[in-house]
Amino acid sequence: MVVLGIETSCDDTSLALFSSERGIIADLTANQLIHEKYGGVVPEIASRAHIRNLLPVFSRLMAESGITEREIEGIGVSNGPGLIGSLLVGVSFAKALAFALDRPLVGVHHIEAHILANELGGESLETPAIVLVVSGGHTSLYRVETVGRYELVGNTRDDAAGEAFDKISKLLDLGFPGGPAVEKAASSGNPHAVEFPRAMLKQNNFDLSFSGLKTAVRLYVESLPALTPQVVSDVAASAQEAIVDVLVQKTIACAVHHRVSHVYLAGGVAANGELRGRLSAESEKLDITYHAPLLRYCTDNGAMVACAAARHLDMGRDDGLDLDVFARRPVTSWV
Repeated sequence: MVVLGIETSCDDTSLALFSSERGIIADLTANQLIHEKYGGVVPEIASRAHIRNLLPVFSRLMAESGITEREIEGIGVSNGPGLIGSLLVGVSFAKALAFALDRPLVGVHHIEAHILANELGGESLETPAIVLVVSGGHTSLYRVETVGRYELVGNTRDDAAGEAFDKISKLLDLGFPGGPAVEKAASSGNPHAVEFPRAMLKQNNFDLSFSGLKTAVRLYVESLPALTPQVVSDVAASAQEAIVDVLVQKTIACAVHHRVSHVYLAGGVAANGELRGRLSAESEKLDITYHAPLLRYCTDNGAMVACAAARHLDMGRDDGLDLDVFARRPVTSWV
């Protein structure tokens, strides 16, 4: 089965063709660089850009893949969580295509797609596992009993880790998106220069919080007489260290509590080198196997949507033209 995946949950317009036998046939993403000057994604601008980008990206994808439209046997589209306007553009396009081709259509939960992005490297998900989903809009811990059976066991009480990176980057005038900008600046900084708070580490749960860290960085930056290049690097390194400390300690504690032998990363912040290295090292100490998606599939992409959709289509699912979108909702089990 050749499946088309469509991802428009935020600012990237991304499409891919995937089959269970051949893997990724082709994938293509149009980035919206216009948001950089605003220091964050502007929802209305994002949805309008998706309208402009979708058809050209689809046409180019089909041309480069050598696949004809009639060879598409199923369509998957992110229908939430995300920006409602952006989601509506993608879902409307998917519905029109499903109607025109008379093909089944499934809505894919954006977080499940990120989890299954770990399979795009050619290896099946090893379960049971704890998955840390960490991005600009989400920071959650899921217990995955098997593909299709998910339990939310930890969640951010306020801001996502990726949002904290974006805010810190803006405070330090490093640019957008914040995660890569802060990581680059941190590479020449001292991670112990400033002792920023690590929220909720002493709480007897697996929830997280990053709003206090954002405030602490802002107050520290405002107290400085000047932001020299070295000070910027030190603040970036110290803030990154605080974020990674919390993510790694919470994930390892969750894995130990649930007695699983596999931990996974997923989401845009999963591309952070410090996070990948630290989680791998701490997992190894406890004989827990660490996994992470290929770097190119950490951020939002159509390939992960197509991969997840293939699972649902194989089960005979078809959401039809009544498919709706949603802004927030945890992943629910479907097997």
